[in-house]
Amino acid sequence: MLVAIARFDLKIPGCRSLKEKRHVVKGLTAALRARFEVSVAEVDHQELWQRTAIGVAAVGSQEHHMRRVMQQVEAFVEAWHGVEAIGSELSIRGADDER
Repeated sequence: MLVAIARFDLKIPGCRSLKEKRHVVKGLTAALRARFEVSVAEVDHQELWQRTAIGVAAVGSQEHHMRRVMQQVEAFVEAWHGVEAIGSELSIRGADDER
């Protein structure tokens, strides 16, 4: 069993309030869940209007498949209207990996 974890640091330049930001983040996270069947959550910068970080996780059995899915997730995030990707990290770990 493998677990792929990605973090995307995003800028949302058009937001003027937390309500606008929540609208953008909620739309993006719902679209990621629906399209890729992954777990998604906002993981940082909840109090800032124009910044966010989202975490995406997926479970699978083949590393090349997990990498391909996460590359597709990254491309989807980068193409999402209203957000700019300013950083990302990817980690793939096996069940036997040390913590």
